[in-house]
Amino acid sequence: MAGAVSALFLLDIKGRVLVWRDYRGDVTALQAERFFTKLLDKEGDAEVHSPVVHDGAGVSYTFIQHNNVFLLTAARQNCNAASILLFLHRLVDVFKHYFEELEEESLRDNFVVVYELLDEMMDFGYPQYTEATILSEFIKTDAYRMEVTQRPPMAVTNAVSWRSEGIRYKKNEVFLDVVESVNILVNSNGQIVRSDIIGALKMRTFLSGMPECKLGLNDRVLLEAQGRATKGKAIDLDDIKFHQ
Repeated sequence: MAGAVSALFLLDIKGRVLVWRDYRGDVTALQAERFFTKLLDKEGDAEVHSPVVHDGAGVSYTFIQHNNVFLLTAARQNCNAASILLFLHRLVDVFKHYFEELEEESLRDNFVVVYELLDEMMDFGYPQYTEATILSEFIKTDAYRMEVTQRPPMAVTNAVSWRSEGIRYKKNEVFLDVVESVNILVNSNGQIVRSDIIGALKMRTFLSGMPECKLGLNDRVLLEAQGRATKGKAIDLDDIKFHQ
């Protein structure tokens, strides 16, 4: 992310602040009121559908709405809007993991847990841990499950924040499915104007620990094994997106 978030707000459907967390000290709670006023002024305008709102004071607001709750960030720096939106959606997923459903009532009933999650998921305006399974290992919703000497799981201090420590299986297995769809645009003369293939490799693994896996996405490995020379890429892959 290019810049850091200054504060995060959770608002009700009328724009009143339910919870807010100040990360950098350069904005106030009044920013939520200014945002909601600006949002109401643009009601009916096409721009209201934009998740990013700017005001004249140099503050940018990025928000999403889930049920009767607005999740809002305010920033004075030039932030990556896509990263912030992804973080807000992950925040919704974490809240739903803890509270079953994210609503105004669930936030009011769990202020302590909400603040704990906001402290762990963002530090000084930068997103940190957004995996609900990892967060639930050291932030418990039920007080009786909390331990005074509770230590963070190894995944928190590890470079890999989405995989817990000590995963073991009796048998190491990997299941891989290739799902592809072909799109072709043909003109009136029967000539192909444009064609592309959209595919996904869906993998389900049962691997112990943190093994290194090599996945070949073209014919290079096969051709080298057969002693045949490879020139350039055997398959052109555009717009590749890897899951973590």
